[in-house]
Amino acid sequence: MSVLIVGLSHRSAPVATLEQAAVSGDALGKLMRDVFEAEPVAGTFVVSTCNRVEIYAEVEKFHAGLSSVSDLLARHSGIPLAELTRHLYVHYEDRAVQHLLAVACGLESMVVGESQILGQVRQALALAREHGTLGRVLDDLGALALRAAKRAHAETGIDRAGANLVSVGVGLAAARLRPAADAAAPRPSVGAWAPDPVHPLAGLNVLVVGAGSMRSLAVATAARLGAARIVVANRTPGRAERLAASVSGSTADLHDLPAALAGTDLVISCTGAASLVITAGMVSRALGLRAGGGAAHPLVLLDLALPHDVDRDAAGLPGVTVLGLDSLEDAGLAVAATQAAEVAAVRAIVAEEFAARVSAQHAA
Repeated sequence: MSVLIVGLSHRSAPVATLEQAAVSGDALGKLMRDVFEAEPVAGTFVVSTCNRVEIYAEVEKFHAGLSSVSDLLARHSGIPLAELTRHLYVHYEDRAVQHLLAVACGLESMVVGESQILGQVRQALALAREHGTLGRVLDDLGALALRAAKRAHAETGIDRAGANLVSVGVGLAAARLRPAADAAAPRPSVGAWAPDPVHPLAGLNVLVVGAGSMRSLAVATAARLGAARIVVANRTPGRAERLAASVSGSTADLHDLPAALAGTDLVISCTGAASLVITAGMVSRALGLRAGGGAAHPLVLLDLALPHDVDRDAAGLPGVTVLGLDSLEDAGLAVAATQAAEVAAVRAIVAEEFAARVSAQHAA
């Protein structure tokens, strides 16, 4: 059996295509089962995150496996196969093993070195194990990838700066929220921004609309970067209350978002919902609830969801900026440029773990 990867990521496809291809929840389980039941496949798991969808499969024959997996991904995404193929990359055998190790270590992430991908790969393996689709070869390979990733974070400084998609996005948002240097008068504020490079959110109010680990990361990042007030909105009130309490924050009713939006400077949204969570109409109503009609100070909507949570038409409203995943790639590359030595050290770990695997196979 050989390992085959068929996938697309922020490097190969536009965000709109990634949004359409993204799978989660029951749809993710169904995709795995369908791939597993394909004749050339003996095992599979799927890594689906905000910037990649990758199917890992144990296959007997390359061409038959590639055809089956590609067709199933097209069918589940609703993207015609001919169009989807333009954005797909394929790795096989040794290249597939090296790619998974690099992914788990954060080398293929939009923000190079971010640690969240380690948990996402672990969850993908656990889900496949739960559904009975993993297979022995991929189980062993997954353990190798997790070991390499743990070494990368323990033995190098790849994540020492705490860089991740949330912190990079918040950095961009903070830059949009700064008042002009030559402003004649203090900015009327929901929160009074204070220029502080260590705490760029000092004096600002942050609303986090989200679920799962990304929501927790957003709340922790907002607190670490000095937000004056943090409000959490979630479909499960109990979870929102526990998370808000951890940073001395408060909660908001997800069914009354305009009121919550009216009292904030920065919204971080990361729900993974199938449809829009924040519409342009909601934002317009929120601006109307603000003193002075809402246009006197900016509102930034940082949308980290795939598919996106925030209606892009909201960016046409006065003082409103929408930052999506497509806004973050250049910033992520800039972070990587400052971590060249750490990236090289992680690549060395990947090479070492891969070489050890090859040696063990030859000795068997």
